[in-house]
Amino acid sequence: MAKPLRIVFLGTPDFAVPSLDILIKNNYKIVGVVTSPDKPSGRGLEIHPSPIKDYAVANEIKVFQPEKLKDEKFLADLKKLKADLFIVVAFRMLPNAVWNMPHLGTFNLHASLLPQYRGAAPINWAIINGEKETGVTTFFLQQEIDTGRIILQDKTSIDPDETAGDLHDRLMITGADLVLKTVQAIESGSFTTKKQSVFIKPETILHKAPKLFRDNCKINWNKNIEEIHNFVRGLSPYPCAWTEFVSPLKNDYTTKIYKTRMEIFPTTLPLKTILTDKKTHLKIVVKGGFIHILEIQVPNRKKTGIAEFLRGYKVDGDWHIRE
Repeated sequence: MAKPLRIVFLGTPDFAVPSLDILIKNNYKIVGVVTSPDKPSGRGLEIHPSPIKDYAVANEIKVFQPEKLKDEKFLADLKKLKADLFIVVAFRMLPNAVWNMPHLGTFNLHASLLPQYRGAAPINWAIINGEKETGVTTFFLQQEIDTGRIILQDKTSIDPDETAGDLHDRLMITGADLVLKTVQAIESGSFTTKKQSVFIKPETILHKAPKLFRDNCKINWNKNIEEIHNFVRGLSPYPCAWTEFVSPLKNDYTTKIYKTRMEIFPTTLPLKTILTDKKTHLKIVVKGGFIHILEIQVPNRKKTGIAEFLRGYKVDGDWHIRE
């Protein structure tokens, strides 16, 4: 009888937890978990462990939290585990000395249909770009990020009004199932891998998924209605699209927008005109119609629906959007 696989799991956020959980529930031997060091968070900046560390501690799994992945002591401790396989889900880039260590290799779960959307924010960019389909991919790590040989993929449609948060939660579960299937295939030897180049045809346009920063989350109201709607839902709930409203008193409200609705309608009104009944709706004139703002957050306030926002802020036609 073959010895059970010895697995090291590397991950940090909530997205990785179901993948680790499904392996534990299917009786795989996780000999160690590697996650990020505890970090300050919240208003009080209290030190908090990662979700993966919380799960590992609760399940009595040995935890490693190296500041540097090339640290000699960390590498020595990792070798002592004599793992057959490393699994990476939502973790930082690994040096060769780590991913080359296990004899069965190291595979990663990526939240896109590779080779599309290589990078740090594949869920966000797929929605921002108006994709109708995405999925999850497992692949063996190699030197260049997100380029290794594909093991398995699972596709899913993207709903027209689905946010990045909604899709994240679905792919988190779909991805866990794919991680389990991938481990089972590697364990049995019943798999073949494919180069990512076989998915790239002459007409293929490859989209990237770079990390998102505040500056590239500002809404460009000169774009068309679908592009703006997709931009908002692709950044909701995090890092969140934003704009700047200016009141007649010159008060500047840097405002996060979490949810919008499209009203496709021909109009000759100037772009970026703000229309509101001051009670139930607020909409912006854009190319192709109106963008209704449904959920909003102004500085030092909680996220709220638009009706509650309008009760607190006397928005009228004299308000405008800062360029």
